[in-house]
Amino acid sequence: MKSRDSLNAPEALVLTMVLVSAADGGITDGEIGAMSGQVQTLPVFHDFTTAQLQDVTDAAVQLLREADGLDRAARLIRAALTPNLRETAYALACEVIAGDRRTKDESLRMLDFVREELALDPLIAAAIERGVRARHQQAPTRA
Repeated sequence: MKSRDSLNAPEALVLTMVLVSAADGGITDGEIGAMSGQVQTLPVFHDFTTAQLQDVTDAAVQLLREADGLDRAARLIRAALTPNLRETAYALACEVIAGDRRTKDESLRMLDFVREELALDPLIAAAIERGVRARHQQAPTRA
């Protein structure tokens, strides 16, 4: 992160993904893969490098270890993101959770926290959740 006092939009999006990923006590390989895939493919991360992803992830984990880290992270994210990018942040958070087949209650509670902190319209949040769920469906196996 460029500064502990402010973030740019891609940094705030990564911080959001780290929030939900780290909520259950650690970041899994599946979650890292989901975050990396988003950074490599989405236009909002066009000039964002893998090295930056690692730096921001490390700084985000350090921030969350601070006494007021979660509240501070929420303030930084809100300040860095326009309303349309807040929807993107929520979609990315949902993607990270969906990428981890062993989602825990802590991650879902953190997703609720993110939705509330970003002040998303409940209908928009539900639509984002449903879209992510549809993308992560698996075909039944044949016997």
